[in-house]
Amino acid sequence: MTSLETARLAVKALDGKKGLNIQVIEISDISVLADYMVIATGTSSTHVKALADEVEYRLDEAGISVSHIEGYRSNTWILLDYIDVIVHVFDNEARDFYDLDRMWADGKPVDVSDIIKEN
Repeated sequence: MTSLETARLAVKALDGKKGLNIQVIEISDISVLADYMVIATGTSSTHVKALADEVEYRLDEAGISVSHIEGYRSNTWILLDYIDVIVHVFDNEARDFYDLDRMWADGKPVDVSDIIKEN
């Protein structure tokens, strides 16, 4: 599975659990950290955890194991590191504070509108 396919699978998992403002940014040309950054927002600490759990579950089902998880106890920002894809799940306040969308603005936005269902 390519890193883009992994990112798209993460988006599908996040959307399936009603993640908000899901963004994918290609950062391979500007960073060695990963190829893609996936960013999503949950409505509460419970929702943030449920979103992260769903991503981990769906990617594990596809044979993609998480390399590292950060922030699982805080439930305001959980990072799932899949080496080539990094998934960030925030609550509203943490997403506004860290503003990764702006930090990675030099990356290329990836259109995932074909995956995200309209509510």
